[in-house]
Amino acid sequence: MRLFVGNLPRSYDEDKVREMFSEHGEVSDISVPRDRYTNAPRGFAFVEMPNDEEANTAMSAVHGTEHEGREIRVEEARPRRERRDGRGGFDRGSGYNRDRW
Repeated sequence: MRLFVGNLPRSYDEDKVREMFSEHGEVSDISVPRDRYTNAPRGFAFVEMPNDEEANTAMSAVHGTEHEGREIRVEEARPRRERRDGRGGFDRGSGYNRDRW
């Protein structure tokens, strides 16, 4: 199961997020998106846990806990939507007319 972890302190990297979840079960993958200019963590993460029961236990245990003054939010991640340009995520091209400039 893939989990979305929101409202993380900006100081939390992959190791710190793994530490939060691994005590509740096996963690197969962690992704902490970073700002493209500063390379600092953006305050959220995705955690992949192969066992759904362990993932649900981790979600219940971590959701609502406080870390560095921030209340952590954990929920099942929504499927990624495809962009029209095939890269996934937000499509900046809609409504923009390049011929006009």
